[in-house]
Amino acid sequence: MPQAADATSATAILNCFPPVCNSDTRILILGSLPGVVSLTIAQYYGHPQNAFWKLMSEVVGADLRAMTYEARLRALLAHGVGLWDVVAEAQRKGSLDSNIVGHTSNDLPALIESLPLLHTIAFNGGTAAKLGIKALKERADKYRILMLPSSSPAYTLAYAEKLAQWSALKV
Repeated sequence: MPQAADATSATAILNCFPPVCNSDTRILILGSLPGVVSLTIAQYYGHPQNAFWKLMSEVVGADLRAMTYEARLRALLAHGVGLWDVVAEAQRKGSLDSNIVGHTSNDLPALIESLPLLHTIAFNGGTAAKLGIKALKERADKYRILMLPSSSPAYTLAYAEKLAQWSALKV
């Protein structure tokens, strides 16, 4: 369970959520580390202005935003989509990736080895891509790698432009 008693403090150790995936996962979306709102409510992409659930609704063809959080996760899994983060734990004041310090990485190689149908790894934002590619090392060439614009409201690219790139997840 994430430690979010004071996720805005620079001294708090913030932990990612457990991976959401199963043996049917074909696409793995990797973020960096959940933001303050997400940690507080214990939900991936919990900030109401984060475009993730809207983008993924377009990708999977179902209105995920109208579902409960648990139903959203089940719907992603039913469409072969898994979630996790590249950062296992770190210190960070606020929610910006640029404020992440002292991070430890999740064991991405072990996770992807456990997913027999995995063919695509998508990074949600530049920090996730930078850290994730480094963690995957030589395994990255076995998968289709997508470096997607961050779904965060802090990344101010127009929604239509984000959607155009996130649409590459449709298979």
